[in-house]
Amino acid sequence: MEPIQTTAGHSNQIWAVSDGRAGNHRQAVALASALRLGPVDEQTLHTRIPWRWAAPQRWPGAAGAFGADFLRRQAPALAIGCGRQAALATRLLRERGARVVQILDPRLDPHHWDLVIAPEHDGLHGDNVVTLLGSLHPVDAAWLAQARSRFAAFADLPHPRTALLLGGDSAHARFGRMAFEVLASKLEVALARDGGSVLVTASRRTPPDLLQALRHRYDETPGVVWRGAEDGDNPYPGLLAWADRIVCSPDSVNMISEACATTAPVFVFDPERVGGRPRRFIDALLRRGRIRAMDTALAPFAVDPLRETARVAAEVRTRLRLAL
Repeated sequence: MEPIQTTAGHSNQIWAVSDGRAGNHRQAVALASALRLGPVDEQTLHTRIPWRWAAPQRWPGAAGAFGADFLRRQAPALAIGCGRQAALATRLLRERGARVVQILDPRLDPHHWDLVIAPEHDGLHGDNVVTLLGSLHPVDAAWLAQARSRFAAFADLPHPRTALLLGGDSAHARFGRMAFEVLASKLEVALARDGGSVLVTASRRTPPDLLQALRHRYDETPGVVWRGAEDGDNPYPGLLAWADRIVCSPDSVNMISEACATTAPVFVFDPERVGGRPRRFIDALLRRGRIRAMDTALAPFAVDPLRETARVAAEVRTRLRLAL
């Protein structure tokens, strides 16, 4: 297998392919960028029915699954996909000569792709499978330094700065208004004892009644609360960068992975309410001591940042003989 040579002038050398969902897009772009092969062309798929239902299986006519223009373009040297829709697209691109890397278990034989990147909790193994703890993301020392500069005003908030990262219901965990009220009551004990400030952000999955509960919840507490676009730009990078401690709802592997990439202790609310594969991820973090179950103490503890993206990128470069 010949190494891939890339230059900054070839913008089509590496594609990051996804269905546009935030978690899938973020992982594909994070890995593509970490490879440092030049500009990344971000491809958002619009998959037609019935292939949208069947992906990544290659049903008859799959060449037209993403519209005529998708396969008219020159295939890239390397395509990195994340999610089921992207797994079909990367299969098609491989047939046209691209090397392809698929993120997340595609639920098909991994040998349809050059490499598959799968979280340990998926339990996928194979000679072309690279595993990691958690998910891929851009959070590292440089990313955090840039976020501290961008959100420099957070430096004036009183310590301890508690970042509160809120999700919502998922396939493997329930997190709604009532769960938030329990979380908030625990946090109020810590705030009454320690003082400090609160930096809150919601997600696309946060239910409307929980967002409403946030409207005035922390009016008397220094900090910032972001509930959606009406509150301006999401300060999420600044929250991660300036937090002295982080509290997460338990429903998002991506969110917890990014929190664990910081140098702050991470507390996960009620891990017992999580099931399935994500529960194996949380249990692995608990065994490593990288997270603790949320309590009212929120006592500081020493941590090693969990940053898997650089390691995975190095493994991809080695296995595919990608030339920097």
